[in-house]
Amino acid sequence: MATLLWICLGIIGYTFIGYGLILYCLVLIRRAIFGPRPLPVIANHMPSVAVVVAAFNEENCISAKIENTLSLHYPGRVEYLFVSDGSTDSTPNIISKYSDIRLLHEPERRGKIAAMERAAAATDAEILVFTDANTILNRDALLNICRHYRDASVGAVSGEKKVSTDGVADATAGEGFYWKYESKLKQWDSELYTVVGAAGELFSVRRCLYSPVPPDTILDDFIISMRIAEQGYRIIYEPAAYATETASENIREELKRKIRIAAGGIQSVMRLSAALNPFHNFLLSFQYVSHRVLRWLVTPFLLVLAFLVNLLIIVQTPSFSFMLLFFCQVAFYSLSILGLLLDRLHLRVRAFYIPYYFCMMNYAVVAGIRRYMLRQQTTLWEKAKRK
Repeated sequence: MATLLWICLGIIGYTFIGYGLILYCLVLIRRAIFGPRPLPVIANHMPSVAVVVAAFNEENCISAKIENTLSLHYPGRVEYLFVSDGSTDSTPNIISKYSDIRLLHEPERRGKIAAMERAAAATDAEILVFTDANTILNRDALLNICRHYRDASVGAVSGEKKVSTDGVADATAGEGFYWKYESKLKQWDSELYTVVGAAGELFSVRRCLYSPVPPDTILDDFIISMRIAEQGYRIIYEPAAYATETASENIREELKRKIRIAAGGIQSVMRLSAALNPFHNFLLSFQYVSHRVLRWLVTPFLLVLAFLVNLLIIVQTPSFSFMLLFFCQVAFYSLSILGLLLDRLHLRVRAFYIPYYFCMMNYAVVAGIRRYMLRQQTTLWEKAKRK
């Protein structure tokens, strides 16, 4: 029993802390042997770019998105494709007022994947840059992304997601903390070899490598980019190109988003078989399993198993070390429950929200797996309410 407990805790610790430490050490070793990866210089000739924005009923934010998109600095040919996927509000009318924007509107809602494919088929640009309608990009985002395509081994470039908070501590404070940690892992992943999947807020691909995904795909951005990685190309992470969005309105909205991601995560694992094969590409498999697969399929269940095994051990053969370990688990989950209660009472104590957010994320994985297995997850995206 004790061996099982230590195995569970070892995998949990590796998933959330150990992988980051090992990754950083590997990056330091790589730097010592090969030197830091050089940052590509900006050339006089930059590849042609198509900025693609898929929108569904975004009348509240689409004008700001268009103004932001048109203000982006890029010394090359750029076209702007805004795809209205079955919008029933004034989104298409607002877009049509801008002569520099090409509107692709269909009254039937077919989903984000269909919208992206329509845009990809409507352009001959070398690089496709996908960005969400509710995000704001920094002025040099396109420039900082596209300079990486001078390297023929680069097939996709992912920008950074930034979560804008209003300075008020609530349960969504954990979202900002999580993304800061994720951003650092992605930076090291990219430096070692490749990022394992791109986030839909801002990512780009070579159009010649873009391939449509099945219409029932949940995490289209992730699978599109990972299929490029499976072909042997690298996915670069570029923090100097970032998309800013506000935090989820509350923890319930964030939970809704996380459950959908978790459902898409298990679907992705089932479809990306080459990324799981260490004989196909060892570094890709190592990063993919460590950064994604363990979180999506293993550790949430090990958290429950570790708690139950620890309890059984101290009931059968009490010892100080195992009782202390169990007390630490109880204390952590108690802080999470307290964070839940404070959130419902609208009392804001930031320190309790990180344990609460951690437990919420792992619960979302279990709920997402259940939803996927019961085929209850639709591919049509349901926007989380933002602040």
